[in-house]
Amino acid sequence: MTDPEPATETYLDHRELLFSIVYSMLGSVADTEDVLQETWLAWTARTADPGSEPIDSPRAYLVRIAVNKALARQAAMARLRETYIGPWLPEPLLTTREATPLGDGADAAERADAVSMAMLVVLETLSPLERAVFVLHEVFGYAHTETAELLGRSPASIRQLAHRAREHVHARRPRYRADARLRRQVTERFTAAIAGGDLDALLRLLAPDVTLWADGGGKATAAGPRPLHGRDRVLRALARGRSVAPGGIDVRLTDVNGGPSAVLYADGVPFGVLVLDLAPDEDLVTGIYFVTNPDKLARLEGAEL
Repeated sequence: MTDPEPATETYLDHRELLFSIVYSMLGSVADTEDVLQETWLAWTARTADPGSEPIDSPRAYLVRIAVNKALARQAAMARLRETYIGPWLPEPLLTTREATPLGDGADAAERADAVSMAMLVVLETLSPLERAVFVLHEVFGYAHTETAELLGRSPASIRQLAHRAREHVHARRPRYRADARLRRQVTERFTAAIAGGDLDALLRLLAPDVTLWADGGGKATAAGPRPLHGRDRVLRALARGRSVAPGGIDVRLTDVNGGPSAVLYADGVPFGVLVLDLAPDEDLVTGIYFVTNPDKLARLEGAEL
């Protein structure tokens, strides 16, 4: 194989960053890939134009293209969401080191939290611009002046958007990270209790204010048209779900959306993804995110877990 052209090499050098930013804005792997394709086409057209001015910062140029195309995509996604059946959850993203690297050290921890199911559900409640500003500043460390240039806004308006977004997010999701080993242990106990029909064990794992989001998209079994709140209601829904689930489910633990999760298989085909959120410093489950919409599981088929 020949070495890639400079324009291709530059794009590939930044693709991981672009993917992380856009997925954090959209919560959809499929739409993120579409945005990156559009970004690539715009980038190659710009670099192939002999009459164009030199690009001082390819990274800034690529991020600006990707972010603005993601903002345009959000508007189309919002229209589709109006007719979506039941709760909407992000498309599960494998985040093992081999599948989707998140970086190292503090960067990895920050990005893992940014793509967690719980965080993405909160980010869905922001306006598209607030979400873009929050992601760029809080997750990727862009200064407000840089964000203003990327989005074509004044620094003062960006600071105002950032303040509103930060207050909104922190009010709904306090900043803490449950220990990954504890999350894996609780996920194992949770799936074992469901598989064995042990309702007492499940009850001991659920926090009193637990919430269940079940996204079937009208194409698969789900708990109901809205999220369910409270231990008793969630326990009844889990018991009903177990009674109608396919037989012979194979549970595989892996990293999804930045943390330990369970992928459920029926006859070798992904049937669901289960992600749990824990209370700070406890092994009680406060959030259950269960994705069964087959459209959102298609990319997991054949993946190495």
